[in-house]
Amino acid sequence: MTQFSTPWVERNKPNLSAIEKLMVGVAMSVAGLAAPILRRFPAAIFFGAVAGGVVGIYLVALLSEAFLGEYHLLRDILAVTGVSLFAAHIPLFAIWWERKVAARIQSRMGPMRVGGWHGWAQSMADGIKLIAKEDLVPAAADAALFRLAPYVTLIPVVIAFLTLPFGAHWIFRNMDVGLLVIVAMLGVEVVGVIMAGWGSNSKWTVYGAMREACQMVSYEIPMGISLLLPVLTIGSLNLVQIGDAQAGGWHTWLAFQSPFMFVAAVAYYITSLASCKRAPFDLPESESELVAGFLTEYSGIRWSLFFFAEYVAMYIVAALAVVLFFGGWSSPISPEWIPDWMGRFLFADNAAARAAQGLILGGPIWMVVKSFFLVFVQMWVRWTLPRIRIDQVLYSCIQVLLPLMLVLLIGQTLWVLWVPEDSLLAMVTRIALSSFTGLAGLGACWIIFKARLKKRALVGVLAVEQLPGA
Repeated sequence: MTQFSTPWVERNKPNLSAIEKLMVGVAMSVAGLAAPILRRFPAAIFFGAVAGGVVGIYLVALLSEAFLGEYHLLRDILAVTGVSLFAAHIPLFAIWWERKVAARIQSRMGPMRVGGWHGWAQSMADGIKLIAKEDLVPAAADAALFRLAPYVTLIPVVIAFLTLPFGAHWIFRNMDVGLLVIVAMLGVEVVGVIMAGWGSNSKWTVYGAMREACQMVSYEIPMGISLLLPVLTIGSLNLVQIGDAQAGGWHTWLAFQSPFMFVAAVAYYITSLASCKRAPFDLPESESELVAGFLTEYSGIRWSLFFFAEYVAMYIVAALAVVLFFGGWSSPISPEWIPDWMGRFLFADNAAARAAQGLILGGPIWMVVKSFFLVFVQMWVRWTLPRIRIDQVLYSCIQVLLPLMLVLLIGQTLWVLWVPEDSLLAMVTRIALSSFTGLAGLGACWIIFKARLKKRALVGVLAVEQLPGA
């Protein structure tokens, strides 16, 4: 007798109360009404939701400033709600985006079904599935540590948003030690990973937790030294002051102030990959060796919380790189480059002029776009480079990055002391480094443009027209 010849035994339907039947009926009615609309206008709904979220956050900010100035508690509640909603939407978008990036690199399509246009609702479908899955706790596990670990991992990275600026006035708490607060919150994440590995009481999870502890403790040292260079250059730990100091155009960004800052920006980005457990430093998970590392025994919503924390941390380290090295919320255009005929409109005292300033000279949109570009590079690196061994991870930190960062710190200190900001050497250095980066960016854009023109001659031509919208 096989599984196909075995008679199907119909299970008894659950006995629902009147309230439960009402809830099920309402849910089915809403699904029946919404499904045709979602299938017909998926792109309009997606971009409308994004635009509505941006407008909603802007209205909350205006409301907080205009009407809630004296009601600090209510203003803080609204601000925390806005920050939390933004943090919650980062994984929702980034998970879908990474699946599409990975698919393109591997000549696949990625999500294409759920929601219509490029499977934009795939993350929401996955979330509903994870919420509905059974939440299991292994019998031999430490139940308290096992249940608490996901929250210890997620909550600190969300708290880090409270001192992360999106603009000169777009910040929940403008603190003089804002940089230290963010670094401290990112450092707490390792505690949650160790709790998850130890509390699961499995050899695979313990190995993953041990690797995370070694990796985080090791790479936080060169990462912290790299953060000292912009602090040393500006003379402040206040992220708003560091961002405002780079508002003079592309060439005033701190990454282009000296050769030491340029190398430090690249080194910080490498250490941030290790901080977020991203490939090629994803040894704590290492599915080819440790099943799933510290995540092995988790399922359902608790499993997803670890990935929520990872994607939020990816955005935070990328945004920190933008604020400290790449101009913050400022655009590459300097206010001094604006012609007089445009300046009369752009610098007027009205809402339209302020909106134009935010689009042209700098604002939260520039901050978010730059940060998500660096998040994209993290995804690009993950699906391009192979995972390195644990001994190579520690070698690259202790014997390569740590000595390099010490040399860069000493070099930047001497640069600040001996090279005036308005000297010829400083100006030539800024122009050379910014021009080199600009030409590299233009070259990458040209390669992408040529690839789009000849996409049918590239690898993966069979996947070009598999599904509509490809």
